[in-house]
Amino acid sequence: MFHIIGTGMYVPERIVTNDELATMVDTNDEWIKQRVGIAERRVSTEEWTSEMAYKAALAALENANCKPEDLDYIITATVSGETVSPSTACMVQKLLGATCPAMEINAACSAFLFLLETAAGFFARKKANKILVVGAERLSGIIDWSDRGTCIIFGDGAGAAVLSNDVDGYLDSVVTVQGNDEVIKILTAVGCSPFFTKEADTPYVHMMGQETFKYAVSSICNDVNTLLTQNNLTLDDISYIVPHQANKRIIDFAAKRLKTTEDKFYVNIERYGNTSSASIPIALDELNRAGKLKHGDYIILTAFGGGLANAACLLRW
Repeated sequence: MFHIIGTGMYVPERIVTNDELATMVDTNDEWIKQRVGIAERRVSTEEWTSEMAYKAALAALENANCKPEDLDYIITATVSGETVSPSTACMVQKLLGATCPAMEINAACSAFLFLLETAAGFFARKKANKILVVGAERLSGIIDWSDRGTCIIFGDGAGAAVLSNDVDGYLDSVVTVQGNDEVIKILTAVGCSPFFTKEADTPYVHMMGQETFKYAVSSICNDVNTLLTQNNLTLDDISYIVPHQANKRIIDFAAKRLKTTEDKFYVNIERYGNTSSASIPIALDELNRAGKLKHGDYIILTAFGGGLANAACLLRW
């Protein structure tokens, strides 16, 4: 099918600490760390989502020793692009100077895994040799900064990977959607139509914390166990589980329920917060560049979020 030949990431320079947030809303450093495990997050001050996506893409292409003209598809994911149309994918294609088809997928925090599953279809149909996938978010633009329940959680950034069809490293996947707009939703602006009569809430992230927590822990455990069972593996065979970085406590609870140690999970949420579709590729790039991923290692990526959509996949590095 395919394997990952290069990774890249980009986060803005501006760091917002918990102490700085405490000057804006009723919170403090200790409360945030205990509740979600975040110490700081990156916030864009002058870069659009597409620009961050482009910089992560450049890093991934360089890591893969690949040029934009080598790409057969560009597939991106975001819930916070600066335009509805053109898509972030089209803007990345323009910035890279590529000429291949480009498209976007919206599956919120699980979207990077949806990108991999979509790419697998192109590879299976022998329609591509190399595909660039990018998750990028400027969540600071869709957050209510007076709501301490959400503004403490999210951050900006982008992560990317280059996929090649020369080795089969994408071994299995689980993709689940339970249509639901009650637990997590992000509304668009209503607009100024004189004919539209429905009232709408503010166009920011709205999230029910406890329900999200329960859903997240359950989906991680169910999806990981499904992949292990389907492939006759145990957690001892897995080098790393790379989860969506939503909340450190979610990851801790999932580790306990799976009866494994916390160091089986790669966690970097304390430095970046929840970057939605960018969180898994950012984590993957850090693992890759730190030399922690060895040839032949089994890795599980697992994510959950708005949709409700959750997904996981088994990779062989």
